[in-house]
Amino acid sequence: MKISSTKKKTISVVIPVFENAETIPELFMRLTSLERKLEILDINLELVFVDDGSSDGSWDAILKVQEARNQTIVIKLSRNFGSIKCSRTGLRHITGDAFVILAADLQDPPELIEAMAMYWLTGNKFVICERDSRKDPFLSKLYSRVFYKLLRYIAVPNYPKGGFDLFLLDSSALQYVVESSKSAYTPVLMWWLGLTPTVIKYERQERAHGKSKWTFVKKFNAFMDIMLGFSVRPIRSITLMGLISATFTSAFGFLILVNSLLGNVLVPGYASIATLMSFLLSVIIIMLGVIGEYLWRIFEETNRRPDTVIDILIRESPKGGVV
Repeated sequence: MKISSTKKKTISVVIPVFENAETIPELFMRLTSLERKLEILDINLELVFVDDGSSDGSWDAILKVQEARNQTIVIKLSRNFGSIKCSRTGLRHITGDAFVILAADLQDPPELIEAMAMYWLTGNKFVICERDSRKDPFLSKLYSRVFYKLLRYIAVPNYPKGGFDLFLLDSSALQYVVESSKSAYTPVLMWWLGLTPTVIKYERQERAHGKSKWTFVKKFNAFMDIMLGFSVRPIRSITLMGLISATFTSAFGFLILVNSLLGNVLVPGYASIATLMSFLLSVIIIMLGVIGEYLWRIFEETNRRPDTVIDILIRESPKGGVV
């Protein structure tokens, strides 16, 4: 691998933090080791920690990092806004030539950044770390398998089968991320940009501390955001359901008309009518639900509310202090 560089470059690492007080000390230690390795490649490391409304002492742990490495940018949000919006807030404060979003739970090894950096130095603008396997609980593995199959079938046909969260993207594409939809799921958005990725396979590590805050509800919301934000199939599927329902009800109506002309009208008919009405009402409710999901996302994009609210922002000032 031939590496050429005319000047020292910087990689910005944005670290969204939510209830990760136990992992931050080890994460910082590993990032410090990574920084020494990147210096050999003539690369600076910019760290941006964003506390997404944690209540377990994560902010205090982040402040200790900032005290030990005062050029670190640290941000505290007023409450929990979600990892996607939290990460995007961090991206608005980076200055690097490329950027990485790194989870604070250490399930994605920070050491992979060095491998991505080497590919980036050779001209690869987009490098992803695809999960080849994962040391997660059975239900998490099952959900991920179903999630990515549906994602490939409904929204992004050529999306990596194992999925990815850890990636490096050249800052020339940063504007597309920070100016995108409020609910756009970042990894899928990165793939949607169309840049040809360099793929690094890895095994997702077991969570060593605490319990994942990536709950089923949050996973389901992310699933809905992706399916409704990157595919027209949901809205077209309700049109198909309407056509199918119209076909069956028309056939049923024709059958009733024929029986009526032949004098074979059954007066009771309650069961068939009740079943038909229940089916049609269920279809209508599903259709209204899908349309409502789209309308809510349109409202979210037009209501002019900020993605997040920053409570505290600390960065090194040009004079050596903090602001």
